[in-house]
Amino acid sequence: MRLAGKVALITGGARGQGAAEARLFAREGAGVVIADVREEEGRQVEAEIAEAGGRAIFVTLDVSSDEDWQRAISATLQQFGRLDILVNNAAILRIEDIEETTEELWQRVMDVNTLGVLLGTQYAAVEMRKVGGGSIVNISSISAMTASPLAAAYHASKGAIRSFSKVAAVQYAGENIRVNSIHPGGIDTLMLTETYDEANRVEALKNIPMGRMGTSEEMAYCVLFFASDDSTYVTGAEFVIDGGILAH
Repeated sequence: MRLAGKVALITGGARGQGAAEARLFAREGAGVVIADVREEEGRQVEAEIAEAGGRAIFVTLDVSSDEDWQRAISATLQQFGRLDILVNNAAILRIEDIEETTEELWQRVMDVNTLGVLLGTQYAAVEMRKVGGGSIVNISSISAMTASPLAAAYHASKGAIRSFSKVAAVQYAGENIRVNSIHPGGIDTLMLTETYDEANRVEALKNIPMGRMGTSEEMAYCVLFFASDDSTYVTGAEFVIDGGILAH
């Protein structure tokens, strides 16, 4: 029960890493807000948590919409009365190279991957201040630390999250609001399988020293550490979970 008495809002919580985080947080005692544009899948996660005895609600949230954020925060406070944890997990992945990246594509990736983090941080900080502090966990990527010939907008957006997390950590440190970033790589999620075909995924495995993809559950336990009081003196940190990709 490492999150007993706390309330967490998880963007992109309807599937993949976000859903795994929602289930784990609920088991650890948190009230969980599953925020996503995918209502059917989000409602299913909500029902699973309730069936297991946990506390959760689903809210529709387009992270690039200020109005949606206002509604999500309002629903959180109405249901649970506070907000202690924000996990900025929602993201989209496009694999166009630089010359294939249109202005429209670039803006869409930035709206979801970076504007969503800004808006979430702004609204969460206001509520965390009221309860004496909190934890914001931003899901970046090893794409913020390395490069490939594809996914120009995605790489840029994740690099922005890495830098923004440090700025936010410094700004809010005096208010006991911690901000950290996590940098996954090679995690077996639907976003990955929907974007890359089987041949590309097999090729990618050759670059992972551990020889396998990570799981959403393995990611969730890392997020739990930063969300919980186990990391009360950790802010502005970045944690890589990639099976050793960046180590070689």
